[in-house]
Amino acid sequence: MTNRISHWIDGKPWAGVAERTGEVFDPATGSVRAHVDFAGTEQVEEAVAAAARAFPAWRNTSLAARTRIMFAFRELLSARKHELAKIVTSEHGKVESDAAGEVARAIENVEYACGAAQLLKGGFNESASTGVDVYSIAQPLGVVGVISPFNFPAMVPLWFVPNAIACGNTVVLKPSEKDPSAANFIAELFAEAGLPDGVLNVLHGDKVAVDGLLEHPVVKAISFVGSTPIARYVYETGTRHGKRVQALGGAKNHMVVLPDADLDLAADAAVSAGFGSAGERCMAVSVVVAVDPVGDELVRKIADRISRLRVGDGRRPSSEMGPLVTAAHHARVASYVDAGVSAGAELVVDGRGIEVDGEPGGFWLGPTLFDKVTPEMSIYRDEIFGPVLSVARADSYEAALGLINANPYGNGAAIFTNDGGAARRFQNEVEVGMVGVNVPIPVPVGYYSFGGWKDSLFGDSHAYGPEGFHFFTRTKVVTSRWLDPSHGGVNLGFPRNT
Repeated sequence: MTNRISHWIDGKPWAGVAERTGEVFDPATGSVRAHVDFAGTEQVEEAVAAAARAFPAWRNTSLAARTRIMFAFRELLSARKHELAKIVTSEHGKVESDAAGEVARAIENVEYACGAAQLLKGGFNESASTGVDVYSIAQPLGVVGVISPFNFPAMVPLWFVPNAIACGNTVVLKPSEKDPSAANFIAELFAEAGLPDGVLNVLHGDKVAVDGLLEHPVVKAISFVGSTPIARYVYETGTRHGKRVQALGGAKNHMVVLPDADLDLAADAAVSAGFGSAGERCMAVSVVVAVDPVGDELVRKIADRISRLRVGDGRRPSSEMGPLVTAAHHARVASYVDAGVSAGAELVVDGRGIEVDGEPGGFWLGPTLFDKVTPEMSIYRDEIFGPVLSVARADSYEAALGLINANPYGNGAAIFTNDGGAARRFQNEVEVGMVGVNVPIPVPVGYYSFGGWKDSLFGDSHAYGPEGFHFFTRTKVVTSRWLDPSHGGVNLGFPRNT
């Protein structure tokens, strides 16, 4: 017998019988740990209707009351953070320390949303014209949809949901069907914190659920994180149906190492950012650009560190890297290792067939390192989303920068150097949305915003932080004059400010 994971609609678990279900695996053993209900059109309608019913009362709930609920949720989340981290590990496979870090960053975003009263302030001008006041107010959109990926089943939903709710919207969250339990856990904590029924709903499933949200006339906005092809589809479909859409896509993040860099620091960073969470991060470093003459030494240092990594079941304290999320994803990532060898890249460390501290049925692929990778190779072009790190060589800063700026992705990039002038030039010239200077994974803190450029983002709003509040509200400008007999009479001329 396996567990059943079902929708959370109108403040309670859905009690119906699903026509379709999906399997949820334990990636460290390869066994099925649960079956998740897949929504059909009726369940989509049910979840959206619950959110629509809840919206009028929630939007009129005072900022003070909304803030109290958000603070209560933050306290519950903090108190049960280890429980949530274990849920993430059991379905995603990342080691528990990494899952705990994900939850910690999620809490940062909740804390930012606790400042809604300050963040939703409008502007006011008294006597913009004689006896006329003008002011702006930020109002919620209505029902919004959040479609989140498998790689951060706790953090990414909490990029969007707290801000959307704090702004007065109601939400339908569609998490990944690969690791769905974290979303239900979050919904239950919100309910315990006092969130009214219907304000947050969780809808499980596949493309049927996604298309249902993208096409539903009541849904006003969509927040999405996933691969670039799907992000493009979500953006085009959602906007075609009149929605505001932010769709964060894929990445091919480069890390430039200049000759003056501390190579031990750079090697540590490359291994940490390349193989953390088995490379299943949109901010993972997947290409190290070694600027001559440091390439050979840097590759040796990276390979040495890889040899000491401990791969195993994420629930075991000794493990530093866990398995991939599913057998299908494992097969896809392993095929890129084969493709890199066939293309002529130098395979320095082969992660296939690695010995692990875990069950043989798990979806294991060890850290893999290629050297002398060139832009025409698929391991350079494509987002692999696994523990495969490529080293490309460049003969100058300009050549390294050119590689990054020619890439269709623009999520993040990093530079390692002891030259402040070079770092400042890089942050100015590189065409990406997030930059790290001697920092390999430049994920912004909760009070800034996350987002890339080019094919890494569709839409004009980044996630969470200030742009998150902007995305989940629309501005209304009020021009007000309390009647004065001296302003009476008909005047067909265009109004002037006097």
